[in-house]
Parts: sequence; C-alpha cells; structure tokens
Amino acid sequence: MKSTFLGLIVAIFCVPIASAQNSTPFSERIHYGGTLGLSFGSGFTNIVVAPSAIYDVNQYFSAGAGVQGSYVSWKNNFESYIYGASLIALVNPIEQVQLSAELEQLRVNTTYEDNFKDNFWNTALFVGAGYRTNNVTIGVRYNVLFKERNNVYNEAFMPFIRVYF
Repeated sequence: MKSTFLGLIVAIFCVPIASAQNSTPFSERIHYGGTLGLSFGSGFTNIVVAPSAIYDVNQYFSAGAGVQGSYVSWKNNFESYIYGASLIALVNPIEQVQLSAELEQLRVNTTYEDNFKDNFWNTALFVGAGYRTNNVTIGVRYNVLFKERNNVYNEAFMPFIRVYF
C-alpha cells in the first residue's frame, strides 16, 4: 500500500517535468525561503532555523531542499537538539492551488532531567495542499508516516504558511 501510494505521488510530480522548455535564466528560477522561530515562556524555550531553496522547473512544478536545526528546552524536564534535511516538490495545477510532497529526515537527541537519553531518527513524509497568492501559500499538510511514539510532531495534520522569495 505504501509503495503504491509513493509511486502515485512520484508519478504526479514527474508529469509537469515533461512540459515545454522555460527560457527564464537559471538564477531567476531559484527561490529562497524557510523558517525562523523563537518561542519561550515559563521555563520553555524553542529556537528553530530552517532555510530552504526551490528551483522552478516550469510554471507548474518546483523542487528543492532544506536543512533544519532546532533547540527545545523545558526547565526541569528535558533538553533536545533536532537537526536534519528535507526534500520538497511543489505542483501548481492552477495559479491559486499548490500541492506539495516533502520528505524530511531529522535526528533527535533528547536528554531528560534524570539524565536518561533518547536519541532517534524521525522520518516524515508530508503531503499537502494550500491556497497560493504570489509567493505565499497557506494550507495544511499531513504526515503519512506519523506514529504516536518517537515522533517530533504531536499530530499528523499541520497547518503551514510557506513563503519563497
């Protein structure tokens, strides 16, 4: 079932590549974006840095990669370092709709207050859809590999705001 689903996603995202050549210069087809985050309060700290870049293959399809690093601390509970990389594919069947698939691999290193260490790899495969206007997309994505245990995320569904310049 999973291999059929993954094959379907790959087929959907590969179809636009066969479109006509684009005469736009290479440097104008690359867009940069990402996430910078900081949240804190009552002994809790979360710092996230996650830059990414995409390449417009044509007006319908873009692909790219990103890296991520974060630090999470909850006083008297745990401290965690999370880092990794991701690959993303974006399809715009019409100008206002953006479909996405993102494969993310993160290393999680957590130390709890009693010195217990929990280190693991977390793999996520997000499929998503959103409303797009200019360089901003607002939508929701779903982690098809979500598991309750050993997961970076609390839920399989996640809202997102994606901006590329």
